[in-house]
Amino acid sequence: MNIEKPATRPDNPRFSSGPCAKPPTWTIDALAQAPLGRSHRAAVGKTLLKDVIDRTASILGVPEGYKVGIVPASDTGAVEMAMWSMLGARPCTMLAWESFGAGWVTDVVKQLKLDATVTTAEYGKLPDLGAVDWDTDVVFTWNGTTSGVRVPDGDVIPADRAGLTICDATSAAFAQDLPWDKLDVVTFSWQKVMGGEAAHGMLILSPRAVERLENYTPAWPLPKIFRLTKGGKLIDGIFTGATINTPSMLCVEDYAFALNWAESVGGLQGLIARADANAQAIWEFCDTRDWIENLAVNPATRSNTSVCVKFTASRILDGAAFAKAVAKRLEAEGVALDVGAYRDAPAGLRIWCGATVETADIEAMLPWLDWAFHAEIEAQAQAA
Repeated sequence: MNIEKPATRPDNPRFSSGPCAKPPTWTIDALAQAPLGRSHRAAVGKTLLKDVIDRTASILGVPEGYKVGIVPASDTGAVEMAMWSMLGARPCTMLAWESFGAGWVTDVVKQLKLDATVTTAEYGKLPDLGAVDWDTDVVFTWNGTTSGVRVPDGDVIPADRAGLTICDATSAAFAQDLPWDKLDVVTFSWQKVMGGEAAHGMLILSPRAVERLENYTPAWPLPKIFRLTKGGKLIDGIFTGATINTPSMLCVEDYAFALNWAESVGGLQGLIARADANAQAIWEFCDTRDWIENLAVNPATRSNTSVCVKFTASRILDGAAFAKAVAKRLEAEGVALDVGAYRDAPAGLRIWCGATVETADIEAMLPWLDWAFHAEIEAQAQAA
């Protein structure tokens, strides 16, 4: 079956799952006012840092009494900071259904050497969350960036749990409703849904998490960039803009632009609606073709940001090689960049559908996916 190349191309072919596409109104001029060459501790720096912290909390609907801070090393730094500072006070449960969750398991079991309960599920599925002991400290990702599977809601997490919930929400924050009353630690990075620049993470703490920090001292030494307390008290400056290490004010200015854009499209609900529309376009594409399907087994758990798909046609000889070839064709045509599946994930494609992506670009890219699939099937047949 030969399909001609489509006539229309996406205006923006950037569908990378991180760093993700910039907001559609972004230009380099957005950074012109960044206070470069100034101390982040000067009034101009502290004001900007405090502003993005406050507006992050406002847009996300973070409850009163929670602490929001900027930390080094992206989402990874934020998750590591939480685990190294808080785990060990009570039994721990690690949940993993994709590569980043598996990485947190490695850190806790092999580095912190905790006797954790480890519950896993294969790519495309969630573990049985109803069987989790939420009286233990539970570490999990909300949205599996490399599997395209998300937690559908927080109903399974009891309000009267004894343990802390430590949630890596880097592909969920600003694109999905997070049940703040069920989450004690939430982490994410700017370069995901907001399309910000990399290397800065966000750490959000509930009052229960703060209580743990102020009343528990881990058995292991903490590097300076992990230390959230001093003299048994939370270092409150971290959550008002006095960051642990020097932030890039260029990146902070860029994040401030993204927050302005988020407010212009309707805040959190506007961002969710944009991501939903993007993902829906791909889901409908898959529903009308017998050679491709969503990696997420249960439709209720499908991610609306990192949409992962797999090729199911029986005539494909080598799934991994085929998927890579399709992604290569799309990139060569300049219609979809960086859409290959994550290296540890099943063969397929991963198409970022976060709010900074325009639905029109998704819709313009999908006919090219149709073309690339059939072109590669034809090439495979000729080579056989």
